Amino acid sequence: MAEHTPAPAGREGSLAAPTRHPIAWRDPEFYDEASLFKELERVYDLCHGCRRCFSLCNSFPLLFDAIDESPTAELDGVDKQVYWEVVDHCYLCDMCYMTKCPYVPPHPWNIDFPHLMLRAKAVRFQKGETRLRDKVLSSTDLVGSIAGIPVVSQVVNAVNRSGFGRKMLDKTLGVHPTAPVPAYHSDSGRKKVARGDRPGLEVRPTPETKGQVAIFTTCYCNRNEPDIDADLAAVFRHNGIPVKVLPQERCCGMPKLELGDLESIERAKEVNIPAMAAMVDEGYDLVAPIPSCALMFKQELPLLYPDDPQVQKVKAAMFDPFEYLMLRHKAGLLRTDFAKQLGKVSYHVPCHLRVQNLGLKTRDLLKLVPGTEIEPIERCSGHNGTYGVKREFRETSMKIGKPVFNKVAQAGADHYASDCPMAGHQIESGLENPKPPTHPLTLLRIAYGI
Repeated sequence: MAEHTPAPAGREGSLAAPTRHPIAWRDPEFYDEASLFKELERVYDLCHGCRRCFSLCNSFPLLFDAIDESPTAELDGVDKQVYWEVVDHCYLCDMCYMTKCPYVPPHPWNIDFPHLMLRAKAVRFQKGETRLRDKVLSSTDLVGSIAGIPVVSQVVNAVNRSGFGRKMLDKTLGVHPTAPVPAYHSDSGRKKVARGDRPGLEVRPTPETKGQVAIFTTCYCNRNEPDIDADLAAVFRHNGIPVKVLPQERCCGMPKLELGDLESIERAKEVNIPAMAAMVDEGYDLVAPIPSCALMFKQELPLLYPDDPQVQKVKAAMFDPFEYLMLRHKAGLLRTDFAKQLGKVSYHVPCHLRVQNLGLKTRDLLKLVPGTEIEPIERCSGHNGTYGVKREFRETSMKIGKPVFNKVAQAGADHYASDCPMAGHQIESGLENPKPPTHPLTLLRIAYGI
């Protein structure tokens, strides 16, 4: 391996908390392929010399195996096509940056592997090399709005449940026949939240919360599992927190981030951010039931638009539901008059929740329910956005998720749950005797008996 330049003296910042640099996606050099490959070579060689991330996603084992099997046993012996294969296997979970890499900023080696992968994906997208299949799977707003039409949703769901339909999905879109495919609902999450409104709730702010919430329902919950939105709203209202939906909403942009389609992210941002910032100005906090969506507003958009004050305003007002409820508990405003026990719960902690550095707020709240035992699992489920449903990645995704599947199976719990509903169904697909997951917000509603 090439000699690495030693870290300079006085690198006091390297012991500080990790920090993220803004993503310079407006800079023409960002899309320069020669510049990109120079940085890929630098970072891949440093990763080769460290190898702490070998147990995370498949990007790292693939890179390390390619180096070990090359004629030189160094990066210079690896075919450049492998560089792109490493990019393909990165699903931007951020776990390498947040939990493994010792060389993230402010270390002078300045490694941000996920955002380097994002840059590579953006270069490929701009070159027109992204597959139509990937564009369709990431167009959650469009697919949900069409498949969620009454009658159409019934037809789509029936086809997706049939053997013929799954063969067609595999043939046309490369969706693996065993991958979980969500159902679509015409009675959306936005409608369910609005129907459950409880006018007249007193707004009770705390030092850290404004006491009333606007829900970003998410495109997945809105059309695929609307009861999660309804459960969130019911639990918050039960705790005296007024809730409403945003006046308008588009996909948060995380599926397009996986593709490097930054222009589509900007179009979604131009709809979402003004609507969300206006709600903040009216005295509302913001909550999203899916960790990836919350992370998009807390981290990725602020790094893409560091100088946009509205984006920063939304960032400061965005909360995970259990983060918010535990802040209310801290102020003595969370109801703990639970009506039902939950028994033993096997709880999967999604990667995009872990990297928010909140601690295990979901676990902590559910532990308040008498007669409840929570067993957290802090491993990747292998779902990873659209990665786990694609034909070419399905087998790898199941290998990544197998330790989680095994722990859930061995726990023999009354319930298993994940804050990410898609990860929950990935786990379901990996169980020998599958039963559906129960979302933590649903568990909390059950515990309250509402």
